[in-house]
Amino acid sequence: MSGLDFDKDGADWPLRESSRFVRAGGYRWHVQELGAGPPALLVHGAAGATHSWRGLAPLLAPHFHLVAPDLPGHAFTKAEGRLDASLKGHAQALESLLATLNYAPKLVIGHSAGAVILGRLIAEGRLKPDVFVCINGAFFPFEGPAGHILPVMARLMHLNPLAGRLFAWTADRRQVKLLIDGMGSQIDDYGLDLYTRLMTTPSHCSGALDMVANWDLSRIPDDLRRIKVPTLLIVGDHDKAIRPHMADKVAKLLPHAQIKRFPGGHIVHEEDPNGVAEAILAAWAATASHPSADGQE
Repeated sequence: MSGLDFDKDGADWPLRESSRFVRAGGYRWHVQELGAGPPALLVHGAAGATHSWRGLAPLLAPHFHLVAPDLPGHAFTKAEGRLDASLKGHAQALESLLATLNYAPKLVIGHSAGAVILGRLIAEGRLKPDVFVCINGAFFPFEGPAGHILPVMARLMHLNPLAGRLFAWTADRRQVKLLIDGMGSQIDDYGLDLYTRLMTTPSHCSGALDMVANWDLSRIPDDLRRIKVPTLLIVGDHDKAIRPHMADKVAKLLPHAQIKRFPGGHIVHEEDPNGVAEAILAAWAATASHPSADGQE
């Protein structure tokens, strides 16, 4: 299935100079690595990619050694065999990547479905960070336009494996903007161009839709109860995909959680990277079990 070519489609990719490719767990991963300091991992959500961190990563890089991959089936990360798009499959794949990199993050940051993947690994003791940051974590089903469109497309994946190609063929910049607006977010033209590039690529659409089709959230409450590390829930108050009140429900299940709210939508970290970076650095500094982000006690 037609996919993105890093030499062509990634020629102007954000933070391209930090990109490399790594084989692990049956995938050829696109990974961005930058900064110096305590190890930190950034995991994007369904239908996203490393471009989602283009504003936030440079603000965190002076304080952390960052690793940010494209998830399996997304953007430039390709399956070398069968894609396992389930939550379990994504968690196992990410664990394999970290093992190959010999990388044990002390700060983990996940957006939307990325937060759910990280939560599963933490709950099972396969990741042991000092701080867990969830940006509009998709611990419960999407609502709004995305909640209607994505599940329908995902169901079509089971009936027609060409659904991803059909979606990509019919998508355009206007439709992508409507989808992002429907999640309550307003982003710049460059960001919109990047999402359009992704959503008009059949392999990326198929990877994202396959992920939604195989997403089982039945174990989420139990996962959340087992996460003992300090957790920061960053919430966009205009999020129409994961409604802001859901953060209160998540916080009640987490033993050590705080909520930080921002004006913005589902991709609030792209709308206000400075505010989100400040909140993350504050949460890190508040954890007494490690030095501060700049290495000072």
